[in-house]
Amino acid sequence: METKSVPTLMRLNHKRDNVAVALRPIKKGEKLTIDDFTVTCNQDIPQGHKIALLDLPENTNVIKYGFPIGHTTENVKAGDWLHSHNLKTNLDGELEYTYEPDLSHQVHYEKQNLTFKGYKRASGKVGIRNDLLIVPTVGCVNGMAELILREFKEKHPDLGPFDNITILKHPYGCSQLGEDHANTRSVLIDAVKHPNAGGVLVFGLGCENNTVTEFKEKLGPVDASRVKFLIAQEVYDEVDAGVDLLEEILEAAKNDHREDVPLSELNIGLKCGGSDGFSGITANPLLGAFSDFLIAQGGSTILTEVPEMFGAETMLMSRAKDEKVFEDVVSLINNFKHYFLSYGEPVYENPSPGNKAGGITTLEDKSLGCTQKSGTSPVVDVLQYGEKIREKGLSLLQSPGNDLVAASALASSDCQMVLFTTGRGTPFGAYVPTVKVATNNQIFERKGHWMDFNAGQLLERPMEDVLKDFVQKIIQVASGEQTRNEENDVREVAIFKNGVTL
Repeated sequence: METKSVPTLMRLNHKRDNVAVALRPIKKGEKLTIDDFTVTCNQDIPQGHKIALLDLPENTNVIKYGFPIGHTTENVKAGDWLHSHNLKTNLDGELEYTYEPDLSHQVHYEKQNLTFKGYKRASGKVGIRNDLLIVPTVGCVNGMAELILREFKEKHPDLGPFDNITILKHPYGCSQLGEDHANTRSVLIDAVKHPNAGGVLVFGLGCENNTVTEFKEKLGPVDASRVKFLIAQEVYDEVDAGVDLLEEILEAAKNDHREDVPLSELNIGLKCGGSDGFSGITANPLLGAFSDFLIAQGGSTILTEVPEMFGAETMLMSRAKDEKVFEDVVSLINNFKHYFLSYGEPVYENPSPGNKAGGITTLEDKSLGCTQKSGTSPVVDVLQYGEKIREKGLSLLQSPGNDLVAASALASSDCQMVLFTTGRGTPFGAYVPTVKVATNNQIFERKGHWMDFNAGQLLERPMEDVLKDFVQKIIQVASGEQTRNEENDVREVAIFKNGVTL
């Protein structure tokens, strides 16, 4: 296995960057050399944080990844630690953009005859799990759904033909208006129709706004042996009735089995959370390479977290496949900025305290690392929240950066799996397998019960070798290997809310 020595500093764009990233904690007084720069550290610098490679007068742009991540707020000396105390974002409000296509940096991979073992659905879609879902139309029945599930699992502790049984608990479905009501219904309908769902019990109360009758109309035709409906107020004992309906679904699914399916059937969501200074060096570039690889096989990936595109959006716009997609990307960005501004909030209110502790200073810093998950392929489509994937290749999806909401939105768009990079760590999992990719060795070792793959090894091994291992990991997960969130029985849904509650 080829390895490489690990340097102390890394310059992410050796031609333009005027900062480097500390790959280990650096003590004050240490003398370090990188490229043509030799600096003496003027302060202790934590791992993942930035050091100035030359003198930067006040109001000078700080360049990382080859692009500005903000400007200095005071005179900075070569060897100084650059962070929130002397670096500030350049972002402010909505912008106008010009279509300037550029795919000159696209990385191409050979098509291989790779397969995974999935579930072919009557709809023509392919699932990587055979999950049984209980989908409440309203949060009032969450507790009763738990009683139904408990009794059913007592009778079937081995889960029968199902990989997981999950209640998509949420607090909504009533006292909502307009877009919020539509979003709740849309996300729940998406779950019912998800290719990973081998069977679904739709469970309503009977007096909610999100009525089961209207839900069924919006849902459209379904396999009546796989999708059942229950209204608690219309039966004497909803627990007994619910268990009986799950038994019927179990009978319909008893012969379900996996079979070989080409990799082109995979739709993969790209997500990050708890990012650190290594996210843009290891895990996010790994996901970008995987995205390009999967698209070369005929598959699809989806990038979301729109606020974490701010400051790096022109890179995505330049990769729009045509001017129509470019205009859709512009609308995606500016509409989300308008959403922030309509509440009197600045568009740059990011990164989080955890991000900052890990070495990310400004939103541009975060975004330029975040968008690397999209690789180099053309952007073929822009999806609105709750919409399902329409075209093979790389799509962008409207959703906030919030981990729970964004991962649920990716699942709603028919992603069978979410790849989730993290340097700080999180146990969260969406209701589809959520592969946690560690950005550094320390978090992978310390939180091994959360993590599925260690991208920190990219500091010691070539991308080509690590990507091969990662592709095999994804194939194994798609073929049934449990992710950590599945092992921990952590599978959740979160729905975007914007308006009033009655």
